[in-house]
Amino acid sequence: MDGHVFVGGGGEGYGTPQGLRLDNANRHGLIAGATGTGKTVTLQILAEGFSAAGVPVFLSDVKGDLSGLASPGRSDFKLHEAFQSRAATIGFDDYTYAGFPVTFWDIFGAQGHPIRTTVSEMGPLLLARLMELTEVQEGVLNIAFRMSDEQGLPLLDLKDLQSLLVWVGENRKDIALRYGNVSTASIGAIQRALLVLETQGANQFFGEPALELTDILRTDTDGRGRISILSSDKLMQAPRLYATTLLWLLSELFEELPEVGDPDKPKLVMFFDEAHLLFDDAPKALLDKVEQVARLIRSKGVGVYFVTQNPDDIPEDILGQLGNRVQHALRAFTARDKIALKRAAETYRPNPRFDTEATIREVGNGEAVTSFLDRKGAPGIVEQTLIRPPSSQLGPLDGTVRKEALATSPVAGKYDTVKDRESAYEILARRADDAAKEAEKAEAEEDAAELAAREYKTARRYSGARVGRSSSKRRSSSPDTLGEAMSQALIKELSGTTGRRMVRGLLGGLFKGR
Repeated sequence: MDGHVFVGGGGEGYGTPQGLRLDNANRHGLIAGATGTGKTVTLQILAEGFSAAGVPVFLSDVKGDLSGLASPGRSDFKLHEAFQSRAATIGFDDYTYAGFPVTFWDIFGAQGHPIRTTVSEMGPLLLARLMELTEVQEGVLNIAFRMSDEQGLPLLDLKDLQSLLVWVGENRKDIALRYGNVSTASIGAIQRALLVLETQGANQFFGEPALELTDILRTDTDGRGRISILSSDKLMQAPRLYATTLLWLLSELFEELPEVGDPDKPKLVMFFDEAHLLFDDAPKALLDKVEQVARLIRSKGVGVYFVTQNPDDIPEDILGQLGNRVQHALRAFTARDKIALKRAAETYRPNPRFDTEATIREVGNGEAVTSFLDRKGAPGIVEQTLIRPPSSQLGPLDGTVRKEALATSPVAGKYDTVKDRESAYEILARRADDAAKEAEKAEAEEDAAELAAREYKTARRYSGARVGRSSSKRRSSSPDTLGEAMSQALIKELSGTTGRRMVRGLLGGLFKGR
């Protein structure tokens, strides 16, 4: 089917061959169905079709099964005969085994190239959702981001944000005058949430070198689109981190890519498996943002396909934008399941040949009811479809083959080494160090001034004591009374020549008389 991604066809009792028009592929889509009904295979064959048409693909691999896209299907595979029979039944005459160009990514760097972003690029809205912050705490986080801009403090990794929050706490009184109250309790709560993120391994996600979007928009040398596979089996152990990673990537594409209008084929197609995690407990502000991005990003040439168990997992405003749909079996064992099944059936354009609700409940594995947008962009009539078999390997890739794919990847070595350039953490540490040195210098100068003052006072006391003693001596030699003056004059006279004569005469007379 030229200009289409072939999805499947029908045999006896089934409808016409079904394909997804490439010029409508950026109008988003839905793959839904209960566990074990074939959603993963449908995702796989759509990724193959887009790649073959020269469209890059990004998908999350939550079970590890999709890594087989890199390797051709094996002719000795136990399902070989079943696949060949299905291909013949639906008229898939050129069915062959083939592998596709794949780039493996992994936040933790174990099963693929590291994928990173900076704290600034993530933004306060997604970070607040990731950390499950309250409205008040989110407000404090927004203030921290504002301070980052005003103070020239780049936020690259988690330690940058932690340092900035400490600075905000220390200057909260000044900040409160401009932006409102900043409590130490809120800052402490955010710091504890950051500690939880570190425990979950998020510190490996934040940093540089950050992912360049051009690396997921690549085509191979033979013109096929490269399929970027995000290893998510471990990432799923932290569901909020998984969901936030995908929403961040969607937001970055929306912000960075130029408008392209209605292209002949998409620039990129994204598949979000376990899509319900994107919306579980999401605040209204975030849901509004996702709805806006989903509505507008198609003008950037990006198609988004949500993979989930039940259409009810997708908010109604977003569900209404998903024009291309593959609905596998839905089980209806409870009253709630029956209501969900009925709602799912009502979203399709009815086919007079069968009851949509009953067919959704009864289709077997590898079958689905499908509806794709037609040439005019209107939803096609729902059809019961046999999904075509995959050309690539069904199931996970061998570890050795995976390592070879990583070694020969066009981005091999580009993201392996973490770069820690100067950012908020280093700048604030330097400021603190400079402030400490200035404080030491000022303290030393103050101590020196105090010492000089003490020495000056001591010198004055010593000089005053000498002067006091001299004055006292002079004062003691001067007569203070008339009696003292006469006594001193008499002593002076007697000590002279006349005095001595008088004494000798007096003494001589006395002795002579005797």
